[in-house]
Amino acid sequence: MWEYTDKVKKYFTEPVNVGEIPDADGVGEVGSLACGDALKLTFKLDEQGRIADAKFQTFGCASAIASSSALTEMVKGMTLEEAEKLTNKDIAEFLGGLPKEKMHCSVMGEEALQAAIRNYKGLEPLPSAEGEVVCQCFGVTDKEIEKVALNNDLHTVEEITNFTKAGGGCGDCQEKIQEILDRLWNTAPQQPVEVTPPAAKKKKLTNIQKMKLIEETLEREVRPALKADGGDIELIDIDGDKVMVSLRGRCSSCAASQATLGQFVQSKLREFVSEDLEVEEVKP
Repeated sequence: MWEYTDKVKKYFTEPVNVGEIPDADGVGEVGSLACGDALKLTFKLDEQGRIADAKFQTFGCASAIASSSALTEMVKGMTLEEAEKLTNKDIAEFLGGLPKEKMHCSVMGEEALQAAIRNYKGLEPLPSAEGEVVCQCFGVTDKEIEKVALNNDLHTVEEITNFTKAGGGCGDCQEKIQEILDRLWNTAPQQPVEVTPPAAKKKKLTNIQKMKLIEETLEREVRPALKADGGDIELIDIDGDKVMVSLRGRCSSCAASQATLGQFVQSKLREFVSEDLEVEEVKP
């Protein structure tokens, strides 16, 4: 299980500014339900051009909810010029830090804010949306990788995955990500970095406790997102730390199904049950 600060726990268990401003001046939407993270940010300006109110709607992990909630508090009272200067590092620092594997949640908050401001100004698309798609699983472009690497001083593929999810699906793009980093930092070409998860902290669970937690997590954290995208999931069997599932509906034929299983389903089960769990797909 990841270690969260008290502030992250507070903004996750008691989120503020949840919802949507119906007559919002700016609207920003980023992410994808199919990938497990999606965020919609809306704000309203006062007569002086300052952000009077901001609300969010998100589907994601504890860090996504906490980052989004904290961001809405941070921007209140700011001018758009001040808000434009906020970065994902500011969000993470406000929360007292985030697990390195969850930094992409703060990046999503920064991107949603930038998208909302550009929406208010009538500008689109976001500059980060331009460029060549490097990670097909999560739709991350070379421009996005370059931006997040420069803003956060990232030098490894694993760091890029933590901040953008790129390279965390099928893994085919890891070599391309390394080439981008080599070019960006003017370093000699290196072999693709294998992304390996940190050593898991063992959690003592009985078989019955494990089965119950897995079922509850799939029902509460996974199925709503998949259903919203026209898909579903069925628990087939549990063998030790191996969780066998079958994707249904649109998810069963989706090109990103393996990324959904690895980066969404498995990630949720590891977060809420045990980091030892491995998800395996059973074809119908």
